[in-house]
Amino acid sequence: MEQLVKKYAGKLIAAGLADNPLVCGLDDELIWNRSDNDIPVLEQVLAGMNINSLICAEPAEPYLTIFRFLTSRYPETITPGDCETRTFLHDVPVISDFASASILTHLRKRKSVVVASGDGIRLITFGGVSPEQAFVSLSSVCFSAFVLFFADYLSGCRQDRITEEQQQAFDKAVALLESPQKTTPALEVGPFSSEQQIYQAIIQAGHFTVNYGLVDSYFGNISYRHDQTIFISQTGSSLDELAGCIDPCPMDDSSCAGITASSELVAHDEIYKNTDNRAILHGHPKFAVILSMDCSDFDCINRDQCHIKCSKKRLIKDVPIVPGEVGTGPTGLCHTLPPAIQNKRGVIVWGHGLFTVAKDDFNEAFKHLLEIENMCREEFFVRVRDCFSGKKKQ
Repeated sequence: MEQLVKKYAGKLIAAGLADNPLVCGLDDELIWNRSDNDIPVLEQVLAGMNINSLICAEPAEPYLTIFRFLTSRYPETITPGDCETRTFLHDVPVISDFASASILTHLRKRKSVVVASGDGIRLITFGGVSPEQAFVSLSSVCFSAFVLFFADYLSGCRQDRITEEQQQAFDKAVALLESPQKTTPALEVGPFSSEQQIYQAIIQAGHFTVNYGLVDSYFGNISYRHDQTIFISQTGSSLDELAGCIDPCPMDDSSCAGITASSELVAHDEIYKNTDNRAILHGHPKFAVILSMDCSDFDCINRDQCHIKCSKKRLIKDVPIVPGEVGTGPTGLCHTLPPAIQNKRGVIVWGHGLFTVAKDDFNEAFKHLLEIENMCREEFFVRVRDCFSGKKKQ
């Protein structure tokens, strides 16, 4: 457990989510990664729930600035609109006192709570089985807050509703953003002819997708088609730790391996059946998600149901945006994504993430993932400038 506690503290720091997180895990005894004055309160929280791990952390910048603003605007509950929040978090409760009773009230109902008090901002998440679950929740909260913050700002620009406090927070957060990655890694060159080559290529591509910040926590999936078999990451697997977590799924359904495969196996299968691509890479790059949610039609009859009912043909340059939920239901992305990605380098699913494809290996798919995210980041600031330019002309 000591090794796991240190591992996920290190992951939070490496991902730029927290500079000095407090992480604990329960084995024969309770193990903390470091000492802290907050531990007595947090141990009361652990005693009040059937859990084995907990993370408490002040978010690193720019997340700290983002949470300071969001908790002032939404003092009780932060409700982002992205797919991650709808399917995983639901909403993020906010409390003003760092007390075990208040924390327990909300963690018994939600995966996380934000404490916004005179002492600053703390994010608290837990895991029922492993510190990994607490890490995933904290990462997801940071991702969803980032998306909400920038999506709210662009929407406010379009409606001329930016407050002075919001503008100050936006300017500070933008100044704290890391510079975008421009160069892509050299990945294994395909096409691949053996299972060993395929596994190695998938593991390598997954590692760099996380390393480049093109997913939050580890969400996303990756696959490669060889003959009539799809090799795909397992559902809930860490993209940066895919060894032993890749399923070979025959396209004729002659195996039950698909039971543990990614929930988006059906979408991957349809793409392979209708294109000549061999590689699919799916990540959650932030600005691609933010821009997918940007729409100036505030009176649309499908407003607030955009993730399943958007009826407009939408593009960011050459990249389509489609609605679609995770999985295989009637509004699943398995119905909208495959036809949209034909003859395209990638497709963004509304509020969810970006899928890219390539014919031989993951080099082109990764290049598309990074280039489209950088394009979306540039386009976001173009749209912000256009909003302000339009106001000046009026």
